[in-house]
Amino acid sequence: MEISSSADVFTWLSGFINVETGQFSTSLRLDRMAVLARLAGHPERSAPVIHIAGSKGKGSVTGMIAAILQAQGFRPARYTSPHITEYRERITLGNDFFDESIYIEAGKELIALEEALRNTPTSGITYFDPPGPEDTKANFFELLTLYFFLCARRADCDVMVVETGLGGRLDATNIVTPLVSVITLIELEHTEFLGSTVAAIAKEKAGIIKSGIPLILAPQQDEALEVFRSVGASKNAPLFYLPEIADIRYVQVTKTGTSFSLNSKIKGLFPNPLDVTLPIAGTIQAQNGGLAIIAAKMGFPLLTEKAIQKGLSHFTLPARFERVLEKPVLIVDGAHTPHSIETCTETFTSLYGKGGVLIFGCALGKDAVSMAKILIPQFSHIIITTPGTFKISFPQTVYETFLQEALQLSGNAAIQCIPETPTAIDQALRLGREKGLPLLGTGSFYLAAEIRGRCFNANT
Repeated sequence: MEISSSADVFTWLSGFINVETGQFSTSLRLDRMAVLARLAGHPERSAPVIHIAGSKGKGSVTGMIAAILQAQGFRPARYTSPHITEYRERITLGNDFFDESIYIEAGKELIALEEALRNTPTSGITYFDPPGPEDTKANFFELLTLYFFLCARRADCDVMVVETGLGGRLDATNIVTPLVSVITLIELEHTEFLGSTVAAIAKEKAGIIKSGIPLILAPQQDEALEVFRSVGASKNAPLFYLPEIADIRYVQVTKTGTSFSLNSKIKGLFPNPLDVTLPIAGTIQAQNGGLAIIAAKMGFPLLTEKAIQKGLSHFTLPARFERVLEKPVLIVDGAHTPHSIETCTETFTSLYGKGGVLIFGCALGKDAVSMAKILIPQFSHIIITTPGTFKISFPQTVYETFLQEALQLSGNAAIQCIPETPTAIDQALRLGREKGLPLLGTGSFYLAAEIRGRCFNANT
């Protein structure tokens, strides 16, 4: 294939999108990734790594760490998912895109490596469990992950901040040996791949814990915390549990962002409380910021307080409680689990009041019942729609779930189903303008991307 732009590389990669077609629990494996890395000369070893897993907040934490390191003067390669507007958002130099030549040349290397993989047997590589059936066809996320490492190496990055995709133990990123590991809040998610209990999912996420490598851990439910303590002890990995190592105080959330003070209990880490301002609204962002600060400082002890404050003060990520319109106010957020929906809704109603307009869509497998119970009492109008086309969804089923929960809750919200996403967005905007109500679009990063794109295109 002729490669003359980054778009060409991502077009080629899109031919391997197979999360929804033929993938199953045993598709998660590391032997193919090990072969790819070996064929590529181990680009994952080209710079130190900070590795982040979790159910919610891992993208924000990844971005915050990269922003801090960039403010210190490092060249941090950042790997996150999903993207909101375009694929390059997943593979960046800090908060900036790489030079186009990096994407192009790394893409050419990637295509050659994928061809080499198809001619290289994976049998006999048994040091990862389970090895899975012999299969020399890489999947989309494996190739995208290798592409990130190739870009980082080609750009001479001096640190890599790497977010897992799905799980941890068998995630394609888990070929790294990091300076520091970070695990954010664990919730029930992707149960068909990771297990049906919080403890089972925690065990999969705990797979990123490496022998002797410090783990920075977000507040957890008891069953998850027990897993992490056990795995950490078995691997002699020092565990730093955020509620035990830091006080996050004086959290203030406004329409323009979040401020807080971090008081570290780790001797010598920060001698004085650290005051931080983030341009993203939400109490959860204070917790994410605390995780990012401590992880970055543990990985790079000479990091200055000034760099931390500067990096976070300029940090933004699309679809993290992002205000995309002013009249009417329209917030988009990629929340898609009950806990993240709860924190998002609490932030929205605290800033803009109850009774607004909600546009909601979630993919198959998400806990629509729990999210409906949280959302229905807070909004006067609810529009259920399709959350993009990347993942399978059944908006009519979600709509019926919301109707049933509204009856149980004696809710007064007007609920309707508009499967065509552009039509649903237009209807939500019309309601907001006519009734003078604020709008929230949430339930899926893919829905947030659809809303964001439609609003921005309408303004250009």
